[in-house]
Amino acid sequence: MLLSPIERASELVSLARNLVVLTGAGISTESGIPDFRSPGGIWTKYDPQEFTYQNFVASRAHRERYWQMSLEIHPMLAGAQPNDAHRAVAELERRGKLRAVITQNIDGLHQRAGSSRGRVIEIHGTALAVVCLSCGDRLPREDVQARVQAGEAVPECRECGGILKPATVSFGQAMPERETELAFAHAESADVFLVIGSSLVVHPAAYLPVRAVEAGAKLVIVNLDETPCDPMATVVVRGKAGETMSTLVAALAA
Repeated sequence: MLLSPIERASELVSLARNLVVLTGAGISTESGIPDFRSPGGIWTKYDPQEFTYQNFVASRAHRERYWQMSLEIHPMLAGAQPNDAHRAVAELERRGKLRAVITQNIDGLHQRAGSSRGRVIEIHGTALAVVCLSCGDRLPREDVQARVQAGEAVPECRECGGILKPATVSFGQAMPERETELAFAHAESADVFLVIGSSLVVHPAAYLPVRAVEAGAKLVIVNLDETPCDPMATVVVRGKAGETMSTLVAALAA
């Protein structure tokens, strides 16, 4: 009897000894966080080239522009709640199936859903913290955001007077070395690599499933739309992340 894509995906996950998950914007859109690159997203309202790392560091005016934009973006991120897909990934960890979650998202929803912080690799950083580029002091984003809301146009480090920047990877900024190396190491050691809600067009994350397959992993892709990696996948499941992952995890117990 032929298995459906979701049944085949569940079978592969069930048999996995070293399951690694990669998540993209599509897992968090169901929590009310729009894909910034999609129509109606932030980058249709603002010019992304204006918000490069180089501009942020070089120009107080650009920093002020960023923090003004943050008044629109941050409440959306801070108020978002994990959805069924995030909870399903956390459940895979509770069942001892999951080695690591590599996420392109900056919203912290995997951790809020119950995934262990030590298993979540945030390759694009996090929007929930702010770091001083001079002394390295790290602050909760809420604390700095409150200063902006109170009228501080460009918050500066209270320890050394340095530039405060959200702990996200900006356009033109180098990827975090530790997290990137760890992500590729996990991809190369996976026996099943599960992609959820990623278009697989943003590098270097887009190359992770390629590296996993080259190293011998079975590739499972859960996404609404086609991705460049579909031809190399063992199974492709078309569907919303929450519904699909809930069904997949439920099938593990069947």
